[in-house]
Amino acid sequence: MAIGTVTSKGQVTIPKEIRDYLKIDTGSQVDFVIDGDGTVVLLPRRIESSDISGMMHRPGKAAMALEEIDEQILEVVSAEQPT
Repeated sequence: MAIGTVTSKGQVTIPKEIRDYLKIDTGSQVDFVIDGDGTVVLLPRRIESSDISGMMHRPGKAAMALEEIDEQILEVVSAEQPT
């Protein structure tokens, strides 16, 4: 069993073995969930695609279709290849 310590600011240090197991690093967000029986569960927060949807949108610029994105990637990669 791993033990964490609560600081005077209410912060908890998550033991390294738990951070490694959950694959969380500095700056990672976690959710604390209270189950029906009172058990508290710590879950790593994973980014959902809906959380970042629209982040790359540039006003006045039309969205690109996946095919267009693939074509541009191919052009850039081809241009970088020595002939």
